[in-house]
Amino acid sequence: MPPRAKKESDEPPRRSSRIKSSASEDAPQPKPKAAPKKRTKDTEGGEETEGEGKASVKKKAKTEEEPEKTFNIGDVLPAITVQDEKGEDVQVDTLTAEKGVVIFLVPKAATPGCTTQACGFRDVHPDFTSVDYDVYCLSADSPTAQTKWQSKHSLPYPLLSDPKRELISALGAGKTKTARSHFIFEKGGKLIDKKLPVKPKDSPTLALEFIKQLAS
Repeated sequence: MPPRAKKESDEPPRRSSRIKSSASEDAPQPKPKAAPKKRTKDTEGGEETEGEGKASVKKKAKTEEEPEKTFNIGDVLPAITVQDEKGEDVQVDTLTAEKGVVIFLVPKAATPGCTTQACGFRDVHPDFTSVDYDVYCLSADSPTAQTKWQSKHSLPYPLLSDPKRELISALGAGKTKTARSHFIFEKGGKLIDKKLPVKPKDSPTLALEFIKQLAS
């Protein structure tokens, strides 16, 4: 019998597992992706800053504000120049040269609460002058605004205009907003009483009661 012919296999020859392993090791490995940069808003100033992974916050240095000045019993009326409702200069420390002085402060002329306070001092104004005390109203309003307010409500005392808030701040009554208050200075300029803050209706009554106690 003739020898049987070898049957060719249709399957491709198998590669060695070693070859596959070697090929996988030589193949370039993909680089890990970098963590995306996160943009975060600055919690204080609203600015955006970049950071990797955890958000980094850029802090702004806070500007230190000067503390509010205090004006205490026994302090002397400061030498500051302001204008009255007529636009004329007034040297504040000279107001007490001959008499005692009541200076009451209002946040804004022609507003309801301030008008109540101003009219309260108007109604008892003769009681102050009878015991040698002058009355002044102090605000950050312009002389023009004060004149209109004075005329409308027949306010019998001078109004002091302090738009730069020099005297208001010196009295410790506010750098940006005036605190409703009143200050009583004896003849010579020494502070003997103050009410800060005070209610509009109470201010004239409390100031007059204090002065009457001194006279009794």
